[in-house]
Amino acid sequence: MNGGLTISMSQNEINYDSPASIQAFLVQNGLAVSKRLGQNFLIDRSVRSRIVKALEVEEGMHVWEIGPGIGAMTTLLLDEGVRLSAFEIDYGFVRVLEGLFSANENFSIIKGDVLKTLCSQKEPPERIFGNLPYNSAFAIISYILEMEFLPQRMIFTLQKEAAQRMVAGPGTKDYSSLSVFCASVCDVRILFDIGSSAFWPRPRVTSSVVQLIPKKKSMSASERKDFSDFVRAVFSSRRKTLRNTLRFWMKQRSPSLREEEIDTRLRAILEELLIDPSIRAEVLTPDELFAVYRQLHALLASSTSC
Repeated sequence: MNGGLTISMSQNEINYDSPASIQAFLVQNGLAVSKRLGQNFLIDRSVRSRIVKALEVEEGMHVWEIGPGIGAMTTLLLDEGVRLSAFEIDYGFVRVLEGLFSANENFSIIKGDVLKTLCSQKEPPERIFGNLPYNSAFAIISYILEMEFLPQRMIFTLQKEAAQRMVAGPGTKDYSSLSVFCASVCDVRILFDIGSSAFWPRPRVTSSVVQLIPKKKSMSASERKDFSDFVRAVFSSRRKTLRNTLRFWMKQRSPSLREEEIDTRLRAILEELLIDPSIRAEVLTPDELFAVYRQLHALLASSTSC
């Protein structure tokens, strides 16, 4: 009994490796798995341990967990002595987590959509991890990378297809604005894949664990947000040439600039950077796109101040 809530099984009685045990726990507590929320429980103990190891936590560290479910990873991290803030959108799972862990002074839970609750957190974490649903994974990662503070290490489990888009290189079919933004802010790599048999219910796809570590010379928070908007803009019309997408972006940012002035200044910047204006954005490296952004940002800033 905790706070008036009765949990039908204690944490010690849940076998997180057993689908039958998890299913019995859900039934006894009036819960069900939501396909809409992409809920799949990681039942492979060795994989859970690998994720904890990859986080490289130390006692007393502040860690954020996105989507804790019924606490399979939560209990492992609390055993490491970290201060864990869990973000959970499913209020049935929130009830269970409160019953299982709220007696632990190192545990706190934040209820609701993580994209709406992250901004209200005052203490920055040193680590973030979570098994992210496909339909919101990119939005969550982008939001985190645009926050005022960046954790020292981020470990996310997501569909392999999504992970490949995060690490894709120029000119490939998976290369996107997210690829550019992630690579510009962090060192990103896929640590390992997880087969569908490691989850219950079993998904139809393979998952991957992705590690993001902020670069030593990272952008400021305002610059990260602005650059994120920039790369989304230049990738929004993949059939257009770089010159046309940049002209449109510049006109939106500074409507007072005349078309002829935009063309002249844009041509000069691309010539200085040795970039062909007739190419498309997806053939440029993250460093090249950031160089273009810095030049255009400085130009627009000077135009505004005049």
